[in-house]
Amino acid sequence: MKCEICKNKIPEIFLKKILGTVIKDEKGKKHYVCSDCQKAHSSKEKLLEQMN
Repeated sequence: MKCEICKNKIPEIFLKKILGTVIKDEKGKKHYVCSDCQKAHSSKEKLLEQMN
């Protein structure tokens, strides 16, 4: 699985859980974000802004 902001591979831990987060946009579509991008952009709105 790849981060939708930086396009790097998101590491997985036990039972295929990702080291990052999943956010939903206003339409309900899921977006996967790595922990590094999550630290750099503090709010959900800023993360969605970076994807566009």
